[in-house]
Amino acid sequence: MMDRPTAERCITLLKESRGSLRTLDLTGGAPELNSQFRYLVTEAHAMGLEVIDRCNLTVLQEPGQEDLVSFLAQHKVRIVASMPCYSEANVNEQRGRGVFERSISGLRALNAVGYGQPGTGLTLDLVYNPNGAFLAPPTATLQAAYKQELSSSYGIAFDSLLCLNNMPIKRYVDYLQRRGQLEEYMQLLVSSFNASAAEGVMCRGTVSIGWDGRIYDCDFNQQLEMGLR
Repeated sequence: MMDRPTAERCITLLKESRGSLRTLDLTGGAPELNSQFRYLVTEAHAMGLEVIDRCNLTVLQEPGQEDLVSFLAQHKVRIVASMPCYSEANVNEQRGRGVFERSISGLRALNAVGYGQPGTGLTLDLVYNPNGAFLAPPTATLQAAYKQELSSSYGIAFDSLLCLNNMPIKRYVDYLQRRGQLEEYMQLLVSSFNASAAEGVMCRGTVSIGWDGRIYDCDFNQQLEMGLR
């Protein structure tokens, strides 16, 4: 749990770096449950910065968070929400029983205040990542399928789908090792390498600050505890 002095130092960094830092990107777990979340959002929004909440959707149903959706809308927070599939069975297999239903409820609550709706300025993006030892398909194709299925089955709208591939670290590397697929997946990453994509990797333009104030050049390295010197 980040303390207030660390959060205040983050805001100071944003104020002193307005020319180069344009976005505050908050991630967790469930960043909304951090005691400093609303302070950070309020201060960054007042500076005119883009604020992103990496939301897992189920947090919107947590006790004590009844006003969270309206808070996010009031501060024009861009929601980037994990939704590993539009299939209930696949989501529950990856994230736990009941997660899909709670995620759908969260999306409906966001839609109700204008997220994902044209002309509101409230952006709702979903994130897909594979639940096995394979890479994501082309974004445009999968986005069309997500939009069709979520709209027709649940009446849900969103702006864009972001496709991420999994880094072989932490729980995911344990998953691969248990299934004897680590070497196969590493070879898949090597054979799929795209040099032009290196221009857009996060460590070229991201400063990642941990809950304790330590600094990293991306959140993957934060998970590996590989801090900046």
